[in-house]
Amino acid sequence: MPSDLPIRCACGALKGVVGGVSAARGNRVVCYCDDCQSFAHFLGNAGQIVDAHGGTDIFQTSPALLEITEGADRLACVRLRPKGLLRWYAGCCRTPLANTPASPRLPFVGLICGGLAPTAEGEKVDEVLGPVRARVNARFARGDREGLDAHDRAPLGMMIRLMTKVALSRMRGEHQRTPFFDVTTGEPSALPRVLGEGELRDVEAARDAR
Repeated sequence: MPSDLPIRCACGALKGVVGGVSAARGNRVVCYCDDCQSFAHFLGNAGQIVDAHGGTDIFQTSPALLEITEGADRLACVRLRPKGLLRWYAGCCRTPLANTPASPRLPFVGLICGGLAPTAEGEKVDEVLGPVRARVNARFARGDREGLDAHDRAPLGMMIRLMTKVALSRMRGEHQRTPFFDVTTGEPSALPRVLGEGELRDVEAARDAR
Protein backbone atom coordinates (compact mmCIF):
# COMPACT_ATOMS: atom_id res chain seq x y z
CA MET A 1 0.00 0.00 0.00
CA PRO A 2 1.47 3.43 -0.92
CA SER A 3 2.79 5.55 1.93
CA ASP A 4 4.44 8.93 2.41
CA LEU A 5 8.05 8.61 3.57
CA PRO A 6 9.63 11.67 5.21
CA ILE A 7 13.08 12.88 4.19
CA ARG A 8 15.29 14.79 6.58
CA CYS A 9 18.95 15.61 6.75
CA ALA A 10 21.00 14.84 9.85
CA CYS A 11 20.72 18.35 11.31
CA GLY A 12 17.03 18.77 10.39
CA ALA A 13 17.46 21.91 8.28
CA LEU A 14 16.27 20.16 5.10
CA LYS A 15 13.02 18.21 5.13
CA GLY A 16 10.77 16.71 2.53
CA VAL A 17 8.54 13.81 1.65
CA VAL A 18 8.38 11.02 -0.90
CA GLY A 19 4.65 10.83 -1.52
CA GLY A 20 2.58 7.77 -2.39
CA VAL A 21 5.60 5.54 -2.64
CA SER A 22 5.64 1.74 -2.59
CA ALA A 23 7.78 -1.14 -3.78
CA ALA A 24 5.80 -1.12 -7.04
CA ARG A 25 6.84 2.47 -7.81
CA GLY A 26 10.53 1.71 -8.25
CA ASN A 27 13.56 -0.52 -7.84
CA ARG A 28 15.39 -0.95 -4.56
CA VAL A 29 19.02 -1.87 -5.12
CA VAL A 30 22.34 -1.87 -3.33
CA CYS A 31 25.03 -0.39 -5.57
CA TYR A 32 28.71 -1.16 -4.97
CA CYS A 33 30.09 0.98 -7.81
CA ASP A 34 33.27 2.95 -7.22
CA ASP A 35 31.55 6.29 -7.88
CA CYS A 36 28.84 5.71 -5.25
CA GLN A 37 31.62 4.83 -2.82
CA SER A 38 33.54 7.95 -3.86
CA PHE A 39 30.47 10.12 -3.22
CA ALA A 40 30.24 8.75 0.33
CA HIS A 41 33.90 9.57 0.92
CA PHE A 42 33.50 13.03 -0.59
CA LEU A 43 30.81 13.69 2.04
CA GLY A 44 33.18 12.55 4.77
CA ASN A 45 30.85 10.06 6.45
CA ALA A 46 31.24 6.88 4.42
CA GLY A 47 30.85 4.71 7.51
CA GLN A 48 27.26 5.88 7.87
CA ILE A 49 26.38 5.59 4.16
CA VAL A 50 27.93 2.41 2.75
CA ASP A 51 27.81 -1.10 4.14
CA ALA A 52 30.78 -3.32 4.97
CA HIS A 53 31.30 -4.12 1.28
CA GLY A 54 30.94 -0.50 0.12
CA GLY A 55 27.30 -0.80 -0.97
CA THR A 56 24.80 2.09 -0.97
CA ASP A 57 21.08 1.31 -0.45
CA ILE A 58 19.16 3.17 -3.20
CA PHE A 59 15.52 3.39 -4.26
CA GLN A 60 15.17 4.24 -7.97
CA THR A 61 11.92 6.04 -8.76
CA SER A 62 10.34 9.15 -10.30
CA PRO A 63 11.39 12.59 -8.98
CA ALA A 64 7.73 13.65 -9.23
CA LEU A 65 7.11 11.74 -5.98
CA LEU A 66 9.56 13.93 -4.11
CA GLU A 67 8.87 17.32 -2.52
CA ILE A 68 11.26 19.43 -0.45
CA THR A 69 9.13 21.12 2.20
CA GLU A 70 11.80 22.95 4.22
CA GLY A 71 15.36 24.04 3.52
CA ALA A 72 15.37 23.79 -0.28
CA ASP A 73 18.15 26.39 -0.20
CA ARG A 74 20.32 23.78 1.56
CA LEU A 75 20.33 21.52 -1.52
CA ALA A 76 23.86 21.04 -2.82
CA CYS A 77 25.15 19.11 -5.81
CA VAL A 78 28.44 17.58 -6.90
CA ARG A 79 29.69 15.84 -10.04
CA LEU A 80 32.68 13.61 -9.57
CA ARG A 81 33.55 14.14 -13.23
CA PRO A 82 32.41 16.76 -15.78
CA LYS A 83 29.91 14.36 -17.38
CA GLY A 84 28.99 12.33 -14.31
CA LEU A 85 25.68 11.97 -12.50
CA LEU A 86 24.43 14.83 -10.38
CA ARG A 87 24.84 13.72 -6.78
CA TRP A 88 22.66 15.64 -4.35
CA TYR A 89 23.18 16.21 -0.64
CA ALA A 90 22.29 18.63 2.16
CA GLY A 91 24.99 21.27 2.19
CA CYS A 92 24.33 22.07 5.86
CA CYS A 93 25.39 18.68 7.25
CA ARG A 94 26.48 16.74 4.14
CA THR A 95 23.68 14.17 4.37
CA PRO A 96 23.40 12.25 1.05
CA LEU A 97 20.02 12.55 -0.66
CA ALA A 98 19.91 11.32 -4.25
CA ASN A 99 21.48 10.81 -7.66
CA THR A 100 19.94 12.14 -10.90
CA PRO A 101 20.80 12.48 -14.57
CA ALA A 102 22.08 15.90 -15.62
CA SER A 103 18.77 16.89 -17.24
CA PRO A 104 15.14 16.83 -16.08
CA ARG A 105 14.10 15.31 -19.41
CA LEU A 106 14.80 11.86 -17.96
CA PRO A 107 12.47 11.51 -14.94
CA PHE A 108 14.66 9.34 -12.75
CA VAL A 109 16.06 9.69 -9.24
CA GLY A 110 18.02 7.29 -7.10
CA LEU A 111 17.05 8.14 -3.52
CA ILE A 112 19.64 7.19 -0.93
CA CYS A 113 17.66 5.27 1.66
CA GLY A 114 19.76 6.50 4.58
CA GLY A 115 17.99 9.87 4.29
CA LEU A 116 14.51 8.35 4.51
CA ALA A 117 12.61 8.06 7.80
CA PRO A 118 9.64 6.01 9.10
CA THR A 119 6.16 7.24 8.21
CA ALA A 120 3.86 9.01 10.66
CA GLU A 121 2.17 5.64 11.19
CA GLY A 122 5.49 4.15 12.22
CA GLU A 123 6.08 2.10 9.06
CA LYS A 124 9.76 1.50 8.52
CA VAL A 125 11.53 2.10 5.22
CA ASP A 126 11.82 -1.66 4.60
CA GLU A 127 8.07 -2.09 5.07
CA VAL A 128 7.27 0.61 2.50
CA LEU A 129 9.94 0.00 -0.14
CA GLY A 130 10.14 -3.75 0.24
CA PRO A 131 13.31 -5.84 0.12
CA VAL A 132 16.36 -5.15 -2.02
CA ARG A 133 15.69 -6.48 -5.53
CA ALA A 134 19.32 -6.74 -6.57
CA ARG A 135 22.87 -6.00 -5.48
CA VAL A 136 24.74 -4.57 -8.44
CA ASN A 137 28.24 -3.60 -9.59
CA ALA A 138 29.72 -6.15 -7.22
CA ARG A 139 33.02 -6.11 -9.11
CA PHE A 140 33.76 -2.95 -7.07
CA ALA A 141 32.70 -4.46 -3.72
CA ARG A 142 35.15 -4.30 -0.84
CA GLY A 143 36.47 -7.14 1.26
CA ASP A 144 35.67 -10.82 0.99
CA ARG A 145 32.85 -11.28 -1.56
CA GLU A 146 32.24 -14.92 -0.66
CA GLY A 147 28.57 -15.34 0.11
CA LEU A 148 27.69 -11.90 -1.27
CA ASP A 149 24.65 -12.51 -3.50
CA ALA A 150 25.41 -9.77 -6.01
CA HIS A 151 25.78 -9.14 -9.74
CA ASP A 152 28.87 -7.69 -11.38
CA ARG A 153 26.51 -5.47 -13.37
CA ALA A 154 22.83 -4.61 -13.24
CA PRO A 155 20.66 -7.58 -14.37
CA LEU A 156 19.02 -7.07 -17.75
CA GLY A 157 15.52 -7.75 -16.39
CA MET A 158 15.91 -5.08 -13.74
CA MET A 159 17.16 -2.55 -16.31
CA ILE A 160 14.20 -3.26 -18.61
CA ARG A 161 11.82 -2.81 -15.68
CA LEU A 162 13.47 0.46 -14.71
CA MET A 163 13.52 1.92 -18.23
CA THR A 164 9.85 0.97 -18.69
CA LYS A 165 8.98 2.89 -15.53
CA VAL A 166 11.04 5.89 -16.67
CA ALA A 167 9.29 5.88 -20.06
CA LEU A 168 5.86 5.74 -18.40
CA SER A 169 6.83 8.57 -16.05
CA ARG A 170 7.87 10.65 -19.05
CA MET A 171 4.54 9.95 -20.78
CA ARG A 172 2.72 11.12 -17.64
CA GLY A 173 4.67 14.38 -17.70
CA GLU A 174 6.50 13.64 -14.47
CA HIS A 175 9.70 15.17 -15.85
CA GLN A 176 7.99 18.53 -15.27
CA ARG A 177 7.74 17.92 -11.50
CA THR A 178 11.11 17.72 -9.79
CA PRO A 179 12.78 19.57 -6.92
CA PHE A 180 16.18 19.12 -8.50
CA PHE A 181 15.71 21.30 -11.61
CA ASP A 182 14.07 24.44 -12.88
CA VAL A 183 11.95 22.70 -15.48
CA THR A 184 11.56 25.93 -17.48
CA THR A 185 15.28 26.38 -18.05
CA GLY A 186 16.44 22.81 -17.40
CA GLU A 187 19.08 24.12 -14.99
CA PRO A 188 19.82 22.27 -11.73
CA SER A 189 18.32 23.77 -8.56
CA ALA A 190 21.85 24.10 -7.15
CA LEU A 191 24.97 24.81 -9.19
CA PRO A 192 26.87 21.51 -9.51
CA ARG A 193 30.38 21.53 -8.15
CA VAL A 194 32.67 19.53 -10.42
CA LEU A 195 35.61 18.01 -8.60
CA GLY A 196 39.04 18.92 -9.91
CA GLU A 197 41.47 16.15 -10.80
CA GLY A 198 43.37 16.57 -7.54
CA GLU A 199 40.21 16.57 -5.45
CA LEU A 200 38.98 13.42 -7.17
CA ARG A 201 42.33 11.68 -6.61
CA ASP A 202 42.15 12.52 -2.91
CA VAL A 203 38.59 11.18 -2.65
CA GLU A 204 39.51 7.98 -4.51
CA ALA A 205 42.57 7.49 -2.31
CA ALA A 206 40.38 7.73 0.80
CA ARG A 207 37.92 5.31 -0.78
CA ASP A 208 40.60 2.76 -1.67
CA ALA A 209 42.21 2.95 1.78
CA ARG A 210 39.17 1.31 3.41
